[in-house]
Amino acid sequence: MSDCLFCKIAAGEIPSSKVYEDEKCLAFYDIDPQAPTHFLVIPKTHIGSVAEVTEDNAAIVAHIFTVIARQCRKLGLDSYRVVSNIGEQAGQSVPHLHFHVLAGRDMTWPPG
Repeated sequence: MSDCLFCKIAAGEIPSSKVYEDEKCLAFYDIDPQAPTHFLVIPKTHIGSVAEVTEDNAAIVAHIFTVIARQCRKLGLDSYRVVSNIGEQAGQSVPHLHFHVLAGRDMTWPPG
């Protein structure tokens, strides 16, 4: 999508502080971190949110979770939270599937 912020970041049109990149996904640090470690992992292909995950594109979600686990091990994180907001009321501000990875502080529950 030409007007999608995360599509532009994935295409390299907007710079990011990369954590990881491969042909399928990109991980980069959040510009407004909510924890000492806070990065996002996005698919390079546009999917609006978890609500748009189908059998045809679900493999990218599995790949992303593999990347999250590997990167967290590399960063020495053994306790972290993975969050995906779906829709405005839930706090999704960019309509592109993304997973927040937060660590380095106590996480409260419920989160909202």
